[in-house]
Amino acid sequence: MRLLDEQYTEDPTYGVERMTAYLRRLGHSVNQKRVRRLLRMMCLDAIYQKPDTSRVNPENKVFPYLLRGVTAMHNDHIWSTDITYIRLNKGFVYLMAVIDWYSRYVLDWSLSTTLEADFCIETVGGLLERKQCMIFNTDQGAQFTTPRFTNPLLEKGVQVSMDGRGRALDNIFIERLWRTVKYEYVYLHEMCTVQEARKGLGGFFERYNHRRIHESLGYRTPAEVYLGA
Repeated sequence: MRLLDEQYTEDPTYGVERMTAYLRRLGHSVNQKRVRRLLRMMCLDAIYQKPDTSRVNPENKVFPYLLRGVTAMHNDHIWSTDITYIRLNKGFVYLMAVIDWYSRYVLDWSLSTTLEADFCIETVGGLLERKQCMIFNTDQGAQFTTPRFTNPLLEKGVQVSMDGRGRALDNIFIERLWRTVKYEYVYLHEMCTVQEARKGLGGFFERYNHRRIHESLGYRTPAEVYLGA
């Protein structure tokens, strides 16, 4: 899983076949069935257009993608969220974050040891008690298609947008965030427990928001753009 995570972060176009070949070249005896199972467990989906043959929960409504050709014009215009795999020394956790497209500011984040929807629902629910956006974008995972997640957004008048299947670049800003998190923190530190991961990632996101300048923001920090700080 560590090798799959690193290779996907370096080249997210690797699907099951290429990942299997990659691991075999490194001397690991694996078959495609195992690689597919691990990639699904890690929420990793290769970036290329492919047939929409399956959904995690076909009973839930999938909303259309609303952001093709759309540029965020101001703070709280577009938010998006996703889940990524975070490795520990022994084991792993799942990280979910919400980012503002205009400022790149990470509005909130949370960790979970399972892929149950509750940690996503609670995080976004807490945000909606303080503020809201115009469009909220997610992928088609069961955590985000459940009415428990989408209904509170719709009740606030927020438009719900969802990526096409296998099109992670539809949610480009959160994908860039994951690369930054992994290259600038996760791969540089050994985290043994969930508590260590939570403390370490808390420090990372504080630095990301308040001290990490972005060329696309005119060499300002996300906090300077979002908070005027």
